[in-house]
Amino acid sequence: MEFFGLIAKGMMAFADFIWGWPLLIGTSFVAVFLSIRLGFFQFAFFGHVMKNTFGKIFDKGSGDGNIKPFKAACTALASTLGVGNIAGVSVAIATGGPGAVFWMWFIAMLGLIVKFSEVTLGLAYREKDPVSGVWHGGFPWYVKNGLGKNWRWLSAIWAIVMAAGMMFAPSIQAAEISNAINTAFAVNPYIVGITVAVLMAAVLLGGLKSISNFANLVVPFMAVIYIVGAIFVIIVNASMIPSAFAMIFEDAFTGTAATGGFAGSTVMLAVRWGLARGIYSNEAGTGTAPLAHSSASVNHPVKQGLWGIFEVFFDTIVVCTMTAMVVMTSGLWNTGISGAALTTAGFSSAFGSVAVGAVFISVIITFFAFTTCVVNVYYGGICLNSLGLEGAWIKIYYAIGCAWAIVGAIGAAKTLWSSFDFFYGTCVVCNLIVVFLLSGKVKILVDDYKQRLQDGKWDASAADCVARLGIWRDEVTLNMEKEVEHK
Repeated sequence: MEFFGLIAKGMMAFADFIWGWPLLIGTSFVAVFLSIRLGFFQFAFFGHVMKNTFGKIFDKGSGDGNIKPFKAACTALASTLGVGNIAGVSVAIATGGPGAVFWMWFIAMLGLIVKFSEVTLGLAYREKDPVSGVWHGGFPWYVKNGLGKNWRWLSAIWAIVMAAGMMFAPSIQAAEISNAINTAFAVNPYIVGITVAVLMAAVLLGGLKSISNFANLVVPFMAVIYIVGAIFVIIVNASMIPSAFAMIFEDAFTGTAATGGFAGSTVMLAVRWGLARGIYSNEAGTGTAPLAHSSASVNHPVKQGLWGIFEVFFDTIVVCTMTAMVVMTSGLWNTGISGAALTTAGFSSAFGSVAVGAVFISVIITFFAFTTCVVNVYYGGICLNSLGLEGAWIKIYYAIGCAWAIVGAIGAAKTLWSSFDFFYGTCVVCNLIVVFLLSGKVKILVDDYKQRLQDGKWDASAADCVARLGIWRDEVTLNMEKEVEHK
């Protein structure tokens, strides 16, 4: 036990280090570099992005793929819209002070172009699984097909670390589900955990279409309900809006003095929690989103990349901001409570009833966190697929992931919330390096997309587009490598 305790401490020490200046500088550098190289595409084409994402949610897509572009986006959003949006934002404020919200916004604005790039790369370098017929793309594939054999070691590190993180992830989500349901309805944690695990297994065994259909049904509906509820709270506390924004912007660069039940925060602490909770929520830079987006039916990689921009904007700038304003305008951020309990208190104060606030948040958390549990474990399965493991290995992995939901629900995984930052931090570092190295390929795709918009001539599929542009590694070189491996 002492050995595992030391490992856990080491992981958390690494997480505390990496989620400070290292990732702030690294993410900023890559995002600014991409922005300049791509002509600030995320801002110059923002109206175009909204028109061709939110404005085309019923579009069936075109070209090769397994699911509609919107369903792929909902599947990715099912992972991003979770505990991080509700409890995570409150943890950031309660620990890092109001200034953490600014850094959460900051990382989201940088994340727009990063997630756009990684989703675009995912579609450009995806492959069709010969057994399941499902298109797979993401970090392992754009490393293999974009950088080549010499970089496969980095691909393996990312896949192993991400698979490990995704296996444990349900414990974090299930813990919040259990706490929320127990607060509102006093349900035994074991019952909650087992129920979550069984329902997860039912959805996962249905494969990609089952997961995407479920996400397509639940995510938009619950997101609208949560936003409407948050707007109501903000309207009730409208007089507090100016002071809330003032604290957010001032404390981001000065830190926050101790007040009430708040212990005080430095600028570095605000940065650390703002970045960690921001990236944990919108997942920009982690490389996870392409795992879902790469199954979309599109005839140009950039078309799905647009959904990456929408995803970060909606997740952080819209939903996370709703939570932040509920907490800040309620005046309860410095009372000493944290997480979902703080968010619940904010809603309860405006609703005029603790019971109503608890029920509202418990329902939202249950659906948001459950969809995240399912998609996270599905992501882990794709990581195993990239490592050459299939069939029974994937099902065993699913079973372990579902079991961790029970562990989390009964409160036996309390340290995993902090240690989970280790998994994400490692994957962000790996992914930022690769996206930077492949930025030239992203530029080729963006320039081609702009040209297609002008002349209206589109390829039959994304694969045809990529073949025409010749952005995969030289086929002669690839064939020579295969011959050497065969010998």
